[in-house]
Amino acid sequence: MSCSPLVDAFNRRITYLRLSVTDRCDLRCSYCMPERMEFLPRKDVLSLEELHRLAIAFIDRGIRKIRLTGGEPLVRRDVIELVQALGRRIGDGLDELTLTTNGTRLAEFADDLAAAGVRRINVSLDTLNPGLFTHLSRRDRLAQVLEGIAAASQAGIAVKINTVALKNLNQEEIPALVEWAHRHGHEMTLIEVMPLGEVDGDRTDHYLPLTAIRDALDARWTLTDSPHRSGGPARFVDIAETGGRLGFITPLTNNFCAGCNRIRVTATGQLYACLGGAEQVDLRAALRSDAPDQMLAEALDEAMRIKPERHHFEIAEGAAPTQPRHMSLTGG
Repeated sequence: MSCSPLVDAFNRRITYLRLSVTDRCDLRCSYCMPERMEFLPRKDVLSLEELHRLAIAFIDRGIRKIRLTGGEPLVRRDVIELVQALGRRIGDGLDELTLTTNGTRLAEFADDLAAAGVRRINVSLDTLNPGLFTHLSRRDRLAQVLEGIAAASQAGIAVKINTVALKNLNQEEIPALVEWAHRHGHEMTLIEVMPLGEVDGDRTDHYLPLTAIRDALDARWTLTDSPHRSGGPARFVDIAETGGRLGFITPLTNNFCAGCNRIRVTATGQLYACLGGAEQVDLRAALRSDAPDQMLAEALDEAMRIKPERHHFEIAEGAAPTQPRHMSLTGG
């Protein structure tokens, strides 16, 4: 089986895997999925053993960072066993194991995550207003999320807050969210709405370019560009008045593809070479073939051949999503 590093056709070294363990979620955020979401049949989803085998194959090909995603990864039964198994590779080919979560079950799992070697996580949180949280997520779970964030911090896990900027919804609250995050020692990253999957309504109603948010924050505070990089697409500023760091992920207003070092694998084993592209390779078929090692190596080589130079996200009133699959399927 090939152990050569993963390098795409544009000579980008791929070192970061975002691995979805489930498409299921216990929230129904309106910009992410419809209220009556149809989830995948369980037989189509990779087993924990298959997910582990896949992750180890990626580590052997030079993946240094793995982020477990969903849906909501902590709703996957026994997912902590996968975290523990992968955690044993930290320092042995793997530099970091982390995850992105909505935080609803974080209080239950924070100590186990920390014990397994998870040192930082991303928590998706768009508002501190209970009514708006319920409106956006269609679930009344804000108290659980805040409890989970506190538990993670108590366990020694650094928390970064991910906030989707939504025009006419949380737009005016963003400065207060930044202040809250920095007061509690959390970094925060703002994200533009991404046109993935059909939702109830038109995304353009809530699309808010982060250039407008940056301008507003510049008028309020002293923002200084930071050289800090997280291994993802965010670009950061330091805010003098809050003493914290704020990131901006701008797939629509400022393409960030030139330095892309990552690939995504869905819970069904479909490798997407680009979040905004249709290029994919079926790793589940390789895993379940008669020669899984050989087929998996060939599939990863193919993924490097087809990885595009950049995404082609666009958002316009009445337009179809750039890709039909939902973010909960691709894993962020």
